[in-house]
Amino acid sequence: MSIKIRYFASLKDYIGRSEDEIIYNEVLTVTEVWQQATQNKVKPQNTLVSVNMDYVNWDEPVSDRDEVAFFPPVTGG
Repeated sequence: MSIKIRYFASLKDYIGRSEDEIIYNEVLTVTEVWQQATQNKVKPQNTLVSVNMDYVNWDEPVSDRDEVAFFPPVTGG
C-alpha cells in the first residue's frame, strides 16, 4: 500500500522536499506517516494536516492511495 505526502510553504523548506511517497504494510495514523516520512523530525508547532483535501486530526488513520498534506499555520490580515 502507498501514501502520497505533500509539504507546503515553510514545511517544504524544513523537510527539504515538496513530496514523498511511503510504502507500508499496516494501518498508519497521520502522526505515524509524519514520523516515517520525515525520519522522526520534530513537528513544528500548530502544523495542520489534511487527508484527501479534508482537514483531520493527527490520530486519523490513513488508507492505501490517500494523499496526506502538511501545512504550517496560516495567518492573514
